Amino acid sequence: MKKELKLNLRLMCVTALFAAVIFIFTGYVHIPSHTGYTHIGDGFIWLAAAMLPTPYAAFAGACGAMLADCLTGYALWAPATVIIKAVSVFFFTYKAKNIICVRNMLSLLPTTAICAGGYYLYEALITGNFIAPLAGIPGYLTQSVLSALLFVMLGFGLDRAHFKRTALVGGKEL
Repeated sequence: MKKELKLNLRLMCVTALFAAVIFIFTGYVHIPSHTGYTHIGDGFIWLAAAMLPTPYAAFAGACGAMLADCLTGYALWAPATVIIKAVSVFFFTYKAKNIICVRNMLSLLPTTAICAGGYYLYEALITGNFIAPLAGIPGYLTQSVLSALLFVMLGFGLDRAHFKRTALVGGKEL
């Protein structure tokens, strides 16, 4: 019981740290674009998805990105953000030995489609115009490509340091 409590506490703390990093890299390290901004916060959401059990990663991604929207003047986008970011983590696996594995690399494709398609659809629904939101798709694709580069670079570095096995869970597999 005590060992299980320690692991849950560790997972909650790491989840909170990921939510904070996602918040910073989404809300404050960005470039203004079409109707919002382009950021690299998705890369940290995907890292969380590759290192934490799915419910924890979904919470970190949805919470961090939603806070970024709400606290930087883009609260209109928060409902879409919560859904899109939470859904995107389901493609990744945290059960692999390494962060960078075949499944996690292939997961970058559907998450890119979910990001671009989800925000396009949300904007089309709130504006009632299905043509004008097409202008935002290049920004969403750029965001996904930059986030994927961040995910791969940090993932390889963390894998070389055996971070997932040693620092994250104290030398034991999840």
